[in-house]
Amino acid sequence: MIQSAVIVDAVRSPMGRTKAGGAFVDLHPADLLSQLIQQLVERNDLDPGTVDDVIIGCVSQVGEQATTPGRVAWLAAGYPQHVPSTTVERKCGSSQQAVHFAAQAIMAGVNEIVVAGGVESMSRVPMGSSRLDRDQYGARFHARYPQGLVGQGVSADLVAQKWALTREMLDAYSAESHRRADAARAAGHFAREIVPIEVRDEQGTRGGTRRIDADETIRAGTTVERLAGLAPSFEDAALAERFPGIRFNVTAGNASQISDGAAALLVMSEKKAAQLGLKPRARIVSFEVRGDDPLMMLTAPIPATEHLLRKVGLKIDDIAHFEVNEAFASVPLAWQKALGADAARLNPAGGAIALGHPLGASGARLMTTMLNALERSGGRYGLQTMCEAGGMANATLIERL
Repeated sequence: MIQSAVIVDAVRSPMGRTKAGGAFVDLHPADLLSQLIQQLVERNDLDPGTVDDVIIGCVSQVGEQATTPGRVAWLAAGYPQHVPSTTVERKCGSSQQAVHFAAQAIMAGVNEIVVAGGVESMSRVPMGSSRLDRDQYGARFHARYPQGLVGQGVSADLVAQKWALTREMLDAYSAESHRRADAARAAGHFAREIVPIEVRDEQGTRGGTRRIDADETIRAGTTVERLAGLAPSFEDAALAERFPGIRFNVTAGNASQISDGAAALLVMSEKKAAQLGLKPRARIVSFEVRGDDPLMMLTAPIPATEHLLRKVGLKIDDIAHFEVNEAFASVPLAWQKALGADAARLNPAGGAIALGHPLGASGARLMTTMLNALERSGGRYGLQTMCEAGGMANATLIERL
């Protein structure tokens, strides 16, 4: 008998900037994650010894993130040593995949209680830290793709070209992401999902620590005019010759922000939640993962969504809320154009352009934001999808309870 997997709770840290003075630049990623997990456990009055597994997404698993960050964070919280942990790396969808693995274990009857989430300190473990100056692909891959791949930013420009998305459209979408995030913050919509994180106060003004309880990344007052003044980030003459007609429109303003953060969900079997007297907030209905062209790289959310909807027998208009990760503005815009989704339901509280994209944590962050938004709106179904390096995407459907 397949068990029903439910989300009992979901929390995230504030999103921190990675530049000097950023909230978490002096905080070890395990200490960030440890505080988050501890608050998730405590606010649900959960015996930590009953947790079956801790599944954590993390992309750059080197340096301070090399030693199974979920295990280190769990032990740092003072929790029982018998509870194990593992680390998932599916690029930007790592913590969304962690939620999928948690749900799969529960549905199969292997586990009853799982903490699933992610962490990424992009200031302390910069993106690309795990790469050596060597070929990452090998001869057989190159034989299949002799033309070679391109960086994600160039893929984003190729996506914009294919779906006829202009620079003005990308910048307008990005300004709206900041506007929506700022409005959500002002209305207190992030209050339930953000838990405060204590960090060392280098200035010593608050007894050695200070409390971070709000996102640093939202730029209130962002305008299309200001974004229009930014130079393209990936313009290159050789690439222009290789891809005739390409327009280099991706800038720092219409791409996701590099940031530090963590997010975690408490996933249980519905039966166990009832035994513990915990009220589930949502049911994990179904999930999907798909691959697509690795050159375009960022288009897999489209087939992932299509396959998921067919699997559950729903149409795009049946979904009340969509979270499509804003790795670049062209990604959700192309997804919306391909599927005909209602723009008002797409990232209504802003996305990674405004809130930041701590790689391994973003999947769980999107899920946390979507769950809270469904509860505010009263919507039934929420669908989340994320593009991932290599031309992959996860998609998840949840039902508010």
